[in-house]
Amino acid sequence: MLIIIGAVVVTFSVLVGYVLHGGNLPVLWQPTELLVIFGAAFGAFLMGNSFHTVKATFAAWPRLIMGTPFNKAFNMDLLSLMYDVFDKSRKQGIMAIEADVDDPEESQIFTRYPAIMKMEELLHFITDYLRIMSTGNMAAHELEGLMDQEIEKREEELKEPAHAVGSVADALPGLGIVAAILGIIITMGYLGGETSQIGSLIGAALAGTLTGIWAAYGYVGPISKTMERQADEEMKCYECVKNSLLATVSGQAPQMAIEFGRKVLPTESRPSFQELDDHVRSR
Repeated sequence: MLIIIGAVVVTFSVLVGYVLHGGNLPVLWQPTELLVIFGAAFGAFLMGNSFHTVKATFAAWPRLIMGTPFNKAFNMDLLSLMYDVFDKSRKQGIMAIEADVDDPEESQIFTRYPAIMKMEELLHFITDYLRIMSTGNMAAHELEGLMDQEIEKREEELKEPAHAVGSVADALPGLGIVAAILGIIITMGYLGGETSQIGSLIGAALAGTLTGIWAAYGYVGPISKTMERQADEEMKCYECVKNSLLATVSGQAPQMAIEFGRKVLPTESRPSFQELDDHVRSR
């Protein structure tokens, strides 16, 4: 929602300021220059990225508009899930969670947390390492090294769309100049004509430069930053799971294990100790 509000503020500020300064709005509407700038930008975006990145970029738009799902409520559910798994493992033995891990869709523990079930990659991360813990004797430092490698790779994947959009933002001012140069080339054919006509053509050409810079710094650049921030928020969930798992491998009680995970969450989406304790007891 903030991204929509921000876009409205940017548009309103630029256009109203232009009009109040005596500008003529129709001059800014240059469909052919928009085709040059944004068509070339989209083509460059396709050339510079894999199909997976292109698909992931478009898939990220609903989250940009609706906001990140990795809020305090989600994090409380995530920590409560980890607590329930650790508690069952501690009371009934590590092998008791094998059925839950192998088929989380049928697990009485996992199905209590639909928000977690929707995040397939995060769910696989949890179940994979619980499976390793239940079937192997891997030392804590070996488990940590394995998780760090997967987390690093996952972070790269999550940030690919943000980097792709950021590259488009970097290219837009240059493409705006391309559109302006094309407009100047056209204008050169009218030299010797009426001054008003030449002035109109030059104004239209300069509108291309304006459009490229305006789009880059007013819209596309901030969108790239928002996508990167949302990726960071998701990665904190992986770090939370990692710390909780390592703590329980080290012999910490379930309540203390999830406390290790809680501490790495961002302040604005981190439940307090009491909030988490109440949430765990209410499940």
